Amino acid sequence: MNKNTAVIILAAGKSTRMKSDIPKVLHPICGRPVLEYVLDLVDTLKAKEVIAVLGYKHQEVRKILRPGIKVAIQKKLRGTADAVKTAMPLLKNFKGTILVLYADNPLLKKETIKKLLERHINNNADATLLTAKVNKPEGYGRILRDKYASISGIVEEKDASDFQKSIKEINTGIVCFNKEKLAGSLKSVRAKNAKKEFYLTDVISLLYGSGGLVGGVDIGDINESLGINSRAELAQANKIMQKRLQESWMREGVTIIDPDSTFISYGVKIGRDTTIYPFTVIEKDVKIGGQCSVGPFAHVRPGTFLDNNVTVGNFIEVSRSRFSARSRAKHFGFIGDARVGPSVNIGAGTVTANYDGKNKNITRIGEKAFIGSDTVLVAPVKIGKRAKTGAGSVVTRNRDVPGGVTVVGVPARPIKKSQ
Repeated sequence: MNKNTAVIILAAGKSTRMKSDIPKVLHPICGRPVLEYVLDLVDTLKAKEVIAVLGYKHQEVRKILRPGIKVAIQKKLRGTADAVKTAMPLLKNFKGTILVLYADNPLLKKETIKKLLERHINNNADATLLTAKVNKPEGYGRILRDKYASISGIVEEKDASDFQKSIKEINTGIVCFNKEKLAGSLKSVRAKNAKKEFYLTDVISLLYGSGGLVGGVDIGDINESLGINSRAELAQANKIMQKRLQESWMREGVTIIDPDSTFISYGVKIGRDTTIYPFTVIEKDVKIGGQCSVGPFAHVRPGTFLDNNVTVGNFIEVSRSRFSARSRAKHFGFIGDARVGPSVNIGAGTVTANYDGKNKNITRIGEKAFIGSDTVLVAPVKIGKRAKTGAGSVVTRNRDVPGGVTVVGVPARPIKKSQ
């Protein structure tokens, strides 16, 4: 990407429609903050400068910014033009193209933005907009064109006439500028609109009016431009991103029986020929090996590692646990903070009671151990190699079961040695 490119990320907004005390860009999509996806995109551009304009609860948002990103604080949220103007002093020595992105647009693809930048740079334009054509443009600013079909301006819906509201070409908000032309036009932006804010979109009509070259690139897929301004839009973006993630796993050789009833967080690792059954939730920081079987109705929580050929079946919750190869827990139960050796069978209804009211404690289960149905293992406790527990046993804390021993009862006591 052109080294004479700077990126301004607008991340100051509160979004009253979210009705949240959390900044909207920190709300999660597929297990990670909205802003993280935009930062990933920016990383691919290898821009010379990156400025994040922060405002509402900026101390919290700043924590997830990458090294090298400069911060400008918009003290009063007076619109997008004011936000960009706040960032400009940090670019006083920069010459080239400025790309304006929004921190609440997590679905943008790098190919789309690179196409926009290339068109802008190759045409030596003063501004290049990312536009889209939609059948129901409600809520979006409309693209205005002159009699020669050149872009002449943008009108926000609250300020649009009935005729302008019928226009189906909309502004996504993503735009490239020539830095010097942008700086000059920002000085002339006025808050003459229904919201009494300084709109960055007004720069387009100012550039056009002064004879500037304004271009446009159609985004193709309108879903890429979806911004997060409400809980409904958050859910919509989550669904789109989830589909992308699952399709990427299926291309890598993972079988997902019913994608619509499956949820996999961003950053999960899954091996080839593993099958994920319906109504399964796999949260972040989970690694699953190859040829595993997970679900249906399984909940795999953060910190879990399943080695190759592991089965975690119906109505199982697994948290912060490690399953070695060929082990299985096929039927309902809770396995938390456990270290399960190879070829272990965990019977239906087994619970590792990992919490003592203060600390999470570890349960260790040795190779080829057999845990009977409805066993409760009160951690910390260790079940030895080839040991067995009878159905309904309660193995109390620190009462380790030696290798090869079978225990039964409440509390569990040995009955015999395995042959």
